[in-house]
Amino acid sequence: MTTTPGGWPLRDEAADLEITQSDVVFDGKIWDVRRETFTYNGADTVREFVDHTGAVAIVALDDQERMLLIKQYRHPIRSREWEIPAGLLDVSGENWLVAAQRELSEEADLEADEWNVLTDYATTPGGNNELIRIYLARGIHSTAAPFEREDEEADIEVRWVDLDEVVDAVLRRELQNPNLVLASLALFANRARGWGSLGAADAPWPEFARLHPEAS
Repeated sequence: MTTTPGGWPLRDEAADLEITQSDVVFDGKIWDVRRETFTYNGADTVREFVDHTGAVAIVALDDQERMLLIKQYRHPIRSREWEIPAGLLDVSGENWLVAAQRELSEEADLEADEWNVLTDYATTPGGNNELIRIYLARGIHSTAAPFEREDEEADIEVRWVDLDEVVDAVLRRELQNPNLVLASLALFANRARGWGSLGAADAPWPEFARLHPEAS
């Protein structure tokens, strides 16, 4: 655990408050909107948020230290943006690593021999409960057969880009996707430190288990 010079722990703190009511107020195709009433500082407080399944994302890195990027249309921002492969944790009981392996295969027709946890993060803590685990995949090779993609995934564009070039584009504010931004900067920092902070592929994910006990 990292501590500051003052001796206090530098980490997020779980706060499991008393929830007195929890209702789905919008039942969506992919995500729901939930309204919860909870006790905070002795008073009833109401908040509405997107109830998210959680997701995994994958940085595929080849032997030349190039990242796999995919360009995909995203309707809410009316853009075809560069991303890294990612997918929802919406298969009941599916292991997180298995989900990441499945998404890399489905979105890029690739498999990997070596897997590590790169980082975990909460995408929009004030508006949804989405948690994402980003994996680093190395020892990349093609799948036996291509995956039949549809909808926005049908015209995915795939590129291998040098990690330094990706970081430069992020710092120029030309790449906006949060998975890509966070993953490239975390990968750049991790490489500079000799890959010493990578996690095991099966590392615990306590934040996800706390918010989604039914899926852990």
